[in-house]
Amino acid sequence: MSSQRYLEDFAPGQRFAGGAVTVEAEAIMAFARQFDPQPFHTDPVTAEATFFKGLAASGWHTAALTMRMLVDSGLGISWGIIGREVEQICWPRPTRPGDRLRIESEVVEVRRSRTKPDMGTARIRTETYNQDNQIVQTMVAALIVPTRQPVGTT
Repeated sequence: MSSQRYLEDFAPGQRFAGGAVTVEAEAIMAFARQFDPQPFHTDPVTAEATFFKGLAASGWHTAALTMRMLVDSGLGISWGIIGREVEQICWPRPTRPGDRLRIESEVVEVRRSRTKPDMGTARIRTETYNQDNQIVQTMVAALIVPTRQPVGTT
């Protein structure tokens, strides 16, 4: 993993991949007990009679796992992955116990800041897939990225 990428190192269409993370039932329930304590996330028996028809990870758990895979991927932004905005996040299908997740990210846009010459924004679309290549999450985020050389400096 490169740890020193700057705004000038990113271009639309550039792709990065990461993973894989296996999601265990106990991890789903532990996360949910702390952050999203709903029965379809915390109780496998009760979850059978819910919309999900079985234990499902919280979408926020899937988002946290996605973040971990982004950090471990080849994105390697010099300052770290600093989100300015999550423009879109959706969960087209649930993450289940035993799912093995991976991510694919694509740079959508790169833009220098007009007011801060030492940084810019990279918009990144990340899709999180399970072991059957089904998308369990999509996210478009604007990340703050430092420039290697601020405009107007030598």
